[in-house]
Amino acid sequence: MNRLEQIKRLNEMLLAEMPEYSREAAGFADTVPEQRRRLRSLMNVRPAMPLSEEFPRLQDELLSAEREEKGVVETDSIPCISDGIKLWRGDITRLAADAVVNAANSKMLGCFLPCHGCIDNAIHSAAGLQLRNECAEIMRRQGHDEPAGSAKFSHGYNLPCKYVIHTVGPIVRGRLTGQEREQLASCYRSCLELAKKYGLRTVAFCCISTGEFRFPPDEAAKIAVKTVRDCRGSVEVIFNVFKESDEELYRRILAPSAR
Repeated sequence: MNRLEQIKRLNEMLLAEMPEYSREAAGFADTVPEQRRRLRSLMNVRPAMPLSEEFPRLQDELLSAEREEKGVVETDSIPCISDGIKLWRGDITRLAADAVVNAANSKMLGCFLPCHGCIDNAIHSAAGLQLRNECAEIMRRQGHDEPAGSAKFSHGYNLPCKYVIHTVGPIVRGRLTGQEREQLASCYRSCLELAKKYGLRTVAFCCISTGEFRFPPDEAAKIAVKTVRDCRGSVEVIFNVFKESDEELYRRILAPSAR
């Protein structure tokens, strides 16, 4: 089975479960890029429910191959910029940290918008559907939405990291408040507490709340660095950024002269 056949078979299985998406799915061309976008879209909208034996086998083969094609980044290859703290700009789904941090929403099930550009979507799409199912079971046992500032722990599945720590950052709807600052600091503390609980050596943080949740990036970076410096213990932290402006911001805050 070649790549196109593999992807089309996965699409067939998802459409058999969700025939209501057949009309929208018919608009994709019969090429690897188009069928792969179709697959990601269907994976994004699929609710948490049991998987067949065939689907995860084919899905894991595809996602594992894509992971190797993108290239796995070992955290030991990233130089320290400050004591126990590293900075790396790029796709967080390439990092082979013990855990990466996902900026989740209060439902904790991943992003359901097809091919959305948020980090929640990227992480779930690269990990595979098993991640949504595990998160759904965690939330079923909890029985209520996840509050801002807290975090949950899951496996990483097809990601190069071993685990994912999901945290819910504050949503800024107007002027930034002290409560929102404290909730963001609590995100970093909660993640580091879980890292210590599970004996993790390395954790990669995304820029929590600065995208869809509209937390000002400069304030978020200051809170992130201060909280990590105060709370990381022996855990090595990688600040993962995607924008050049965020990289410059973190370098300035992490510089020895900024202390």
